[in-house]
Amino acid sequence: MAIVVFLRGANVGGHRRFRPTLVAKELQRFDVVNVGATGLFVVRNPGSGQTFRSELVGRLPFETQVVLCEGADVLALESRSPFKGLAQDRDHVRFVSILTERVPGRLPAMPFGIPSNDDWYVRIVGRKKQFVFGVYRRHIKTISYLGQIDKALGVPVTTRNWNTIDAVLEILKASRSYELERTRSHRDNG
Repeated sequence: MAIVVFLRGANVGGHRRFRPTLVAKELQRFDVVNVGATGLFVVRNPGSGQTFRSELVGRLPFETQVVLCEGADVLALESRSPFKGLAQDRDHVRFVSILTERVPGRLPAMPFGIPSNDDWYVRIVGRKKQFVFGVYRRHIKTISYLGQIDKALGVPVTTRNWNTIDAVLEILKASRSYELERTRSHRDNG
């Protein structure tokens, strides 16, 4: 099964710059698909996750946290997302933050707002495994509050817009359909 790779803090604000398309090309033996410019890859033939991680880290021009997620766990976000009950509008953007390590204690009760529940720019609405879901207001102040998610959760995170996760879901679904068809064809011809 495919894996999804999230890099923390790559190509943000002119720091930790690299060209994800070139890295994906260098890792083509793993059937890597680059998604966007922030260090997000769908790896359709990862082999050993540790081998892939080593290959990836060796090609990055900087040190960063690398989070590998099972493709099945990412696919499950589509049906288990807490966004289903939330109204969508132009002034609010849905996002997913991925925990880069295990939470040392208990997470705060959800939902909660940053900086506060009464006057929030970022609102954390739920969690499924290593994925934390939220909504942020379109406002100039929001960027500083997005940076406070780590502190609020007690662990570093890497955050992606839900539209980006949708793009990953489409790649994973297409990959899964291809694998099922290939398995069926192999079984029928075997």
